[in-house]
Amino acid sequence: MGHYTDAPEDNLLGLTSKDELNEQEALGVAQVERYLLEEIEYPVELSVSLLQDLHRRAFQHLYDWAGQWRKQVPNVGAYLPPPANQVPLLLYEFIDELRHRHALLPAEPTAERVAAVLAYAHHRLVAIHPFVNGNGRTARLFTNLLAYGYGFQEVILYRREQGEGRTQYLQAIRQADDYHLAPLQALIHEQLRPL
Repeated sequence: MGHYTDAPEDNLLGLTSKDELNEQEALGVAQVERYLLEEIEYPVELSVSLLQDLHRRAFQHLYDWAGQWRKQVPNVGAYLPPPANQVPLLLYEFIDELRHRHALLPAEPTAERVAAVLAYAHHRLVAIHPFVNGNGRTARLFTNLLAYGYGFQEVILYRREQGEGRTQYLQAIRQADDYHLAPLQALIHEQLRPL
């Protein structure tokens, strides 16, 4: 998947440096990670509004559209996300399916079973691409929220400074686009450690 970022002049802080903008986005994501670890009570009710809340919390200090569904198709490289008018319905279907998959898990699911649910959730959210920007980061936050709820530590799919890890992640996402979730599931499974 390609990378899409609004023009710097579109942020609320008036930042003109892409590095400063990226730093502010990373700070917002870090604050939500802290929120997920320290403030949320698990289990969490899975909902579309929860997705909006995670995005809003991460990016509201930067963008007036934080937590709002996109109204156009963003540029994400060769991948063409669904039309904007389909986003709400697709998200409600996604949450329904995720609740169903969750209900099928035993009380103490294995890491392998949890990885299957997390891979589905992560990929589906990235594929729907509901927001103007920050979709991958929101998908990673949501993946971690699910992992914490199942009693596992955070999942670090790749680190920005490790190019090979990001390449492996993007290849797994592309394979999931073709309904082959096994590589993404394996990446997640490698990361799962009990809390």
